[in-house]
Amino acid sequence: MSAPDPEIGAYLDMLAAERGAAANTLSAYRRDLDDYRAWLAASRIDLDAVEAATLRAYLAELETRGLKASSAARKLSCIRGFHKFLYAEGLAETDPSAPVSGPRRPQALPKVLGVAEVDRLLDVARARAGAAESPGEAARARRMLCLLELLYATGLRVSELISLPRSAATTRERYLVVRGKGGRERLVPLTDLARAAMREHLAGLTAEGPWLFPADSESGHLTRQAFARDLKVAGAAAGIRADRISPHVLRHAFASHLLQNGADLRIVQELLGHADISTTQIYTHVLDERLKGMVRDLHPLMDE
Repeated sequence: MSAPDPEIGAYLDMLAAERGAAANTLSAYRRDLDDYRAWLAASRIDLDAVEAATLRAYLAELETRGLKASSAARKLSCIRGFHKFLYAEGLAETDPSAPVSGPRRPQALPKVLGVAEVDRLLDVARARAGAAESPGEAARARRMLCLLELLYATGLRVSELISLPRSAATTRERYLVVRGKGGRERLVPLTDLARAAMREHLAGLTAEGPWLFPADSESGHLTRQAFARDLKVAGAAAGIRADRISPHVLRHAFASHLLQNGADLRIVQELLGHADISTTQIYTHVLDERLKGMVRDLHPLMDE
């Protein structure tokens, strides 16, 4: 059994003492650093001779082991911290990890409901709002219908939706002015169904206050957690599994369904309130499928 590495020991002691790292975290860091030092030893590279190219070679070796990009990125993060510590403590003349970028993680596609599933969700919500017997049940059903109609019609962030002012339901305009991330304002068009759902919800409100969705919470309005919980119940009634539905999934559905029907990516960017179009480009898989369909349906040689 090899002797404990003093540099690794000093780094882990610092993490425990100064940052309060948990035992499991320290064990994971030790495993990663032991693997790194073993590779250096096998490559006959001293710790003080490590360069950026050395770290890139180590990452390449991890790839040959079949390690996922997320796991390799975690190892690199640990090694970065280790080298920064050595440099800060005067135990190394440079930090070779500074110019090394991590492995590119594959971008996960957002979960999206199909048009038929969203239609079914809205149909069930409308039926519940019309069939509720007690005043309390009716108010809750109208609120859920209003939330669903607004979210699917506008693609608002859940934080923007639950904090809408009561005045949003009385506007004569066919759009909302929404203040999003960074205080940036944008115009969001309203459908007739969304406007009608807001009016009906507002007519049944008994609670006072400035919010369209008032609640007994610290903020005074509906919380994200409460909406997400109620949405899963609404989804179950429409036959949609709980793991497939959330407020963010409906925002994704809004964007994806617009693109499927020919909307421009820049327009969707504006509607979602993305500062950079690179954030919106996660939806390009929808455009790819639409373009393939157009070629399949319209190209004269496809019939041959």
